[in-house]
Amino acid sequence: MSGQKSWYERRQRMYAIVETGNAEDFVSRSYDILITLSILVNLASSVAYTFDQVEARYGGMLASIESATVFLFAIDYALRVWTAKCARPQLTETQAVLKYVFSFTGLVDLLSFLPYYLPVFFPSGAVAFRMFRVVRIFRLFRINAYYDSLNVIAEVVVSKSQQLISSVFIISVLMLASSLCMYSLEHEAQPEVFENAFSGIWWSVSTLLTVGYGDIYPITALGKAFSIVITFLGVGMVAIPTGIISAGFVDQYSRVKRISEYANEEEVRFIKVKLTSRDVWVGRMIRELGLPAGVIIAVIQRGKELIVPRGEVELLAGDTLVIGAESFAGDRQIELKEIELRSQHPWKGQRIRDLDISRKTIIVMVKRKGRMVIPSGDLVLMEGDKILLYTQMRLSEASKIQV
Repeated sequence: MSGQKSWYERRQRMYAIVETGNAEDFVSRSYDILITLSILVNLASSVAYTFDQVEARYGGMLASIESATVFLFAIDYALRVWTAKCARPQLTETQAVLKYVFSFTGLVDLLSFLPYYLPVFFPSGAVAFRMFRVVRIFRLFRINAYYDSLNVIAEVVVSKSQQLISSVFIISVLMLASSLCMYSLEHEAQPEVFENAFSGIWWSVSTLLTVGYGDIYPITALGKAFSIVITFLGVGMVAIPTGIISAGFVDQYSRVKRISEYANEEEVRFIKVKLTSRDVWVGRMIRELGLPAGVIIAVIQRGKELIVPRGEVELLAGDTLVIGAESFAGDRQIELKEIELRSQHPWKGQRIRDLDISRKTIIVMVKRKGRMVIPSGDLVLMEGDKILLYTQMRLSEASKIQV
């Protein structure tokens, strides 16, 4: 049982390393930086390899760089396959692996290194396999996962996807209609230029997208007049997706600014609790705790590792839990008072039920030697105890605490 637990903990730790890390985890952050540098170095060497002079002088070094970085990509892929279950705990082992392997990132990770090694087994297809190495450039999207500022691009595209699809559809329809019209107007005058509808599509693309190669152009009066109209429409059509994306960026940054400026920081309060071997939560999974509605475990700190509190995570002695709950929002503030019992205090050595205190006084908690003790009637108070209570009595030695 201990061996299985150790294996599970090692895999969880490896998952925390290969996935996007936090600044406090040195190993995970170092791995992120290593992968990012490997992607950039690999792409830089691939570009440098296309220059004949550079290849002739540094070809051996560039080949070594490519071999090392591709090997690192292969190791990264194997680790992600091994930890796929940790990323998708609700799935079975096989389902989690297949989910990653056939995902977009999984396919990009696979094609980042597989074409490099395939010619070893299939020498006849070396040229075709080399073409697949271009897919390696998509590993740049990994950098998007490591830096939150780059995620704005993806968020804007996703949020405005419907509007972008609509604008692309309108442009496509306009391209097809204009190409057929231009073919009808120019085919008789230039049969060798506008020989079919595809020639008209090429003209419409270069005109509507304001590229204007000039290899195909109208010579008839009607064709030129129609071309002017299409050119003006092209300027407006290309501006539609540009405006949508620009507006999306403005909305996204405005939303982030509103959240940072106007968010109420007191809506949720957090406390930190460290579990000991005597606590009943030790050895239980989070979903078995039966937390009340409105109370969440925000994060678990286990040593130097921060763990996302999923339902199947088992709590261990020594774990530090950050627990959040909605702050109190009553008609008036509750004022608590804290008293520390010294050697001459009259409550020292007395049971709580024997204290001469008002009926409107409630002892909420007793802190003894760093531990919180639930105040029962038989609890004997001792010197050094810190008592947290609610009372309307005037206690000169008490310090006030606002809830």
